[in-house]
Amino acid sequence: MNNRLLGQLLALEKGQKLRSMGKIKHWCFIIIGLALGVGCISNPVAGRPAGCSADGVYLTDPFLDDQDCGWYQYEDDALTGSARVLDGTLQVTSREPGQFWWSNPSLDPIDDVTVSAVARKTNGPDDNAFGLICRYQDPNNFYLFVISSDGYYAIGKVESGINSITYLSGEGEYQFTETIQQGVEENTIRATCEGDQLTLTVNGILLDSVEDNSFATGDVGVGLTAFEPGTATVEFDDIRVTVP
Repeated sequence: MNNRLLGQLLALEKGQKLRSMGKIKHWCFIIIGLALGVGCISNPVAGRPAGCSADGVYLTDPFLDDQDCGWYQYEDDALTGSARVLDGTLQVTSREPGQFWWSNPSLDPIDDVTVSAVARKTNGPDDNAFGLICRYQDPNNFYLFVISSDGYYAIGKVESGINSITYLSGEGEYQFTETIQQGVEENTIRATCEGDQLTLTVNGILLDSVEDNSFATGDVGVGLTAFEPGTATVEFDDIRVTVP
């Protein structure tokens, strides 16, 4: 077995049926997931540089200077995706349609949390999906909040024993909104996981809020997939992880 965990996710085409097959990535995500365990502790950022946190903030990362706030980085010719801190942003790339690639900061488990980031596509098709992760327990169990560069959004979850992404919003389909800035424009994405309530806000506008009780605690993250051929890259900046 090689150094990748080849799981299978089925990515939902916008407004249509399940089609695009993706893969869960690098084996190191298994190590991160197993280290999380369950429960919530008082200091999820213990051991990180002082600039990575502040009062009431689990994690804040503007990706300035050489400060390392713990984001998992990987890049290899054998992989069809990468995550790396470059030019003052966290850049996530996918080179194969349907593969969802992500990065986590490996925080200790947090239950109620708000994650926000400024995100911008710099390369690849507009028919993509990128955004935030909360309550990440392992590569097979987490919530995701995504938007696309052609104006769609969804709230979903990856769950053990189900070989597809379960979309919780929009009656199981991506929904269009003019709130999302399309193409290479920046969008500020905010995801809140509080109790059973999962909420997605973009550019200060509430897009959807759903209920689900599958996961109570976990890490956070950012991720990207594309639905058409081409190398897709999204830059994430000013990531903040706070109490809701």
